[in-house]
Amino acid sequence: MIMAENTQIDKVQNLMESALEMTRYVERVTREKSPIHEVEKEIWQRILQMGRLALEQFLAGQGTGDLGETLSTPEGRTLKRLNDTHPRKYQSVFGEFVIERTVYGTREGQKIEAVPLDARLQLPESEFSYLLQDWAQALGVEHAFARTAEVLHMILNWSPPVDSLERMNQQMAESVTAFRESLPAPKAEEEGEILVVTADNKGVPMRRPAAQLPAGRHRKKGEKANKKRMAAVGCVYTVDPKFRTPEEVVEALFREEPCRKTEKKSEPVAQHKRLWSSLSYEWEGKNYNGEENVFQWMTQEVSARWKPNQLLACVMDGQRSLWKTLEKHIPSEKLVEILDLLHVAPRLWEAAHLFHAEGSVEAEQFVRERLLRILRGEAGYVIGGMRQMGTKRGLRKSQREKLQALCNYLEKNLHRMRYDEYLAAGYPIASGVIEGACRYVVKDRMERAGMRWTVAGAQAMLDLRTTYVNGQWHDFQAHRIARERERLYPYHQWLHQSTAALGA
Repeated sequence: MIMAENTQIDKVQNLMESALEMTRYVERVTREKSPIHEVEKEIWQRILQMGRLALEQFLAGQGTGDLGETLSTPEGRTLKRLNDTHPRKYQSVFGEFVIERTVYGTREGQKIEAVPLDARLQLPESEFSYLLQDWAQALGVEHAFARTAEVLHMILNWSPPVDSLERMNQQMAESVTAFRESLPAPKAEEEGEILVVTADNKGVPMRRPAAQLPAGRHRKKGEKANKKRMAAVGCVYTVDPKFRTPEEVVEALFREEPCRKTEKKSEPVAQHKRLWSSLSYEWEGKNYNGEENVFQWMTQEVSARWKPNQLLACVMDGQRSLWKTLEKHIPSEKLVEILDLLHVAPRLWEAAHLFHAEGSVEAEQFVRERLLRILRGEAGYVIGGMRQMGTKRGLRKSQREKLQALCNYLEKNLHRMRYDEYLAAGYPIASGVIEGACRYVVKDRMERAGMRWTVAGAQAMLDLRTTYVNGQWHDFQAHRIARERERLYPYHQWLHQSTAALGA
């Protein structure tokens, strides 16, 4: 006990001396009129050193968690104190520590059943501190793991191995599902008048399977070096109506000045956007469908957030699998189906270039006129007119086939193109939210040059990145720490009371 007290006193003196050294340093560089950037850098290094000394002082005052020769559990079992203390590493933002702990079990060599100091300090399961995990993965969901390691080294003088960051990412992602299921619905007064669901797919480049040809071998015609797996991205949000005329929409799409000056309207803002993404993959003989997973989640979101008499709308592109999966989970009679206008306009441009030169005034006029008619509720007439043009203009066979495919796409989605009704009611007609989400969640992080993913690594990143993008990161960290504490230390309160009773 005397030795422990002396150690604690030494740590306090070291910390006080470090604080005095900081004061002396500032006084000296003030006299020397040193450049502020050099002073700032040196102060930060000294703060890291002081932080380490402060944490050393804290740990020195904790003892080893020795609660006596035996320990009786709440169930009435008696555990024995093992002879030797057991060290464990603890990597903090101030450096690595080795913590000596008294442990209890039946006998040496058998399973350790209680570590009072771990429970008192609520140490994480990993050797990395919760704060370090938080910072590392907040960087990791935005930047490549190698870059994350570089940034941590710049700030903390500590550079973790990339494979450690990858494992940390996957371990942290295991807590996302429970967190997502625990989230309450947003407050009704914070929601918009229209509830919107939207989804899309984006490819994720995967690592080459071991059985696949090595990179140096010749590939057959049409064979790709690396295959992608599709990740479904879903989003649920609410928004207030936005009333526009067909002319205003065309002006916005062509970035024109309005024909007449009107008072600038405040734009409705999407409220409580919640995203999730799921990969399609095979695991232990089972197929996991990303679209199914995402639409099941969106259905749960709708059930929690859909208010009586509130409009439910779905805005997506024309991909058949998306609409078929939607129909399985949310029958069409319960919602308004809207084909994303931004997937209509490109097809009109493709049709225009079958009749007019690219970049020509005639091609632009072709698109402008037909887009305006579609927005006015004349989509069927536009499709029929383009078919007639193809016949009358004598297009080549390949051009006729392309025009037929374009018209078929629009015709199959005709019941989702009642834009005159949508605009009059203020409904959204474009899925910019999900397009942006696919780019930001998947492309910007997972499709950078040279990146290749395993199934487990990709899904973990999708889980954590959507949580981060949703603005839920801090709540998620608090939730997972609480859940891990419950799992690791079910006797936390009992051990805390035992420690207090012994004055340990």
